[in-house]
Amino acid sequence: MSKRDELIAKYAADLKDKLGVNADMDLLTKVTIGCGPSIYNADAATVSGSDASELATVKNNFLIKKLGLKDSPELDKGIEIVMEQYGKSNRNKYRAVVYYLLTKHFKKESVY
Repeated sequence: MSKRDELIAKYAADLKDKLGVNADMDLLTKVTIGCGPSIYNADAATVSGSDASELATVKNNFLIKKLGLKDSPELDKGIEIVMEQYGKSNRNKYRAVVYYLLTKHFKKESVY
């Protein structure tokens, strides 16, 4: 099993254990691949839900550039909903899981 496959399995377990979500493994795999090498870096692999600049990066680089959404208050609201869903107190919010949840929230699975 490759390192990436191990991480994908870990993300699927995270979705199941913390959110009770059965992951669409095909989409989760594509989202994880889309994260590129950041998944192998401990700092870059997670998203800080309380860091405004981090959330702005998620909004600009993922929602606007990757998913092709228009900048609007709905994007901030979507990020907030996903952060609440993942759990504000949960310190390890994996980037791939956050991106997966955002992709599902905005119904942009077709991008992948």
